[in-house]
Amino acid sequence: MVATKSRVGRRRMPPLLKARKPNRSIRGDIGIFIFIALVAAFFLLPLIFAVSNAFKPFDELFLFPPRFFVINPTMQNFRDLFVLIDASWVPFSRYVVNTVFLTIAGTIGHVFLASLAAYALEKHRFPGRQFLFAMVIFSLMFSGHVTGIPNFIIMTWLGWIDSLASLIVPAWGAALGLFLMKQFMTQVPDALLESSRIDGANEFWIYSRIVMPLVKPAWVTLIIISFQGLWNATGSTFIYSEENKPLPFALGQIVAGGIGRAGAAAAVGVIMMIVPLAVFIISQSKVMETMASSGIKE
Repeated sequence: MVATKSRVGRRRMPPLLKARKPNRSIRGDIGIFIFIALVAAFFLLPLIFAVSNAFKPFDELFLFPPRFFVINPTMQNFRDLFVLIDASWVPFSRYVVNTVFLTIAGTIGHVFLASLAAYALEKHRFPGRQFLFAMVIFSLMFSGHVTGIPNFIIMTWLGWIDSLASLIVPAWGAALGLFLMKQFMTQVPDALLESSRIDGANEFWIYSRIVMPLVKPAWVTLIIISFQGLWNATGSTFIYSEENKPLPFALGQIVAGGIGRAGAAAAVGVIMMIVPLAVFIISQSKVMETMASSGIKE
C-alpha cells in the first residue's frame, strides 16, 4: 500500500494548457492589412465618385470618357439646388420635418413591435407559433413591388391615402425586423427568464430589462436598416399633396427638370446619403458585434 501511494505521488501531473500564439509572421500581417485596405478602398469607390460628381462643373459632368475625380471643383451645383429649393411651393423645412417624422416614427415603431413579437414567438410556447413564424419567413420571399397593389387597396380602405400614416404603419410590420430579432433572441438563456419569473418579474419587465439589453446589437442593426429605408422613402404611390411629401420625393421633383439640372441632382445624392452614413458610422461597432454573434447559441 505504501509503495502504491509513493508511485501515485511520484506521478507527474499533466502540463497546463498554454495559449497558443498565432502562427503568423510580420509579413503576413502586413499582407493581410494591405489586402483589407484594398478591399475597403474598392467599396468606397461609389461614395467617392458621388462626392466628386457633386463638385464637378457642368462641363465635366458630361465628359467622355468620364473622369473619376473632379478637376475644377465648384460649389455651383449646391447653389443651383438651393435656388431651386427656394422656388418650391412649400417651404423646404416642411419637407425635412416630414422626412424626420416619418423616419423616427417608423423606426421606433418597427423596432418596438418587431422585438415584442419576436419575444412572444421565441420565449413563449403557444399553439400555432411555428405556423406564424413560417408565414413571416414566407413573406420575405415577396418584394415590395408584388405587394404594392394590395397595400394601396388597404390604405385606401383605411382612408390613409395622402398621409404619412400610409408609410409609417406598413413599416411597423416589416417581416425582416421580426425575423432578425427572433433569431438573435434564441441566444438568450431560458433559465435566466425563468429565474426572473420566479422572483416575481412580469413579462414586460423581463422583455425591457433583461432581453432587450442582451440583444442590443440586433436592434441597433435593425434601427440602421429601418432608418435607411425610411429616410430614402419617396411615398410617390400614396402621397399626393405637396405639404405631405417627404424630402426625397420633393428633391426628386426639383431635379427632374431635364439635363440642365444634372449638377443639382448630383448634389442631391450627396445630401441624401449624409444622414444614413452618419448613423451607420456612429453605430458600426454594434453592427460588427451582431455579425460576430450570429450563429452562437446556448
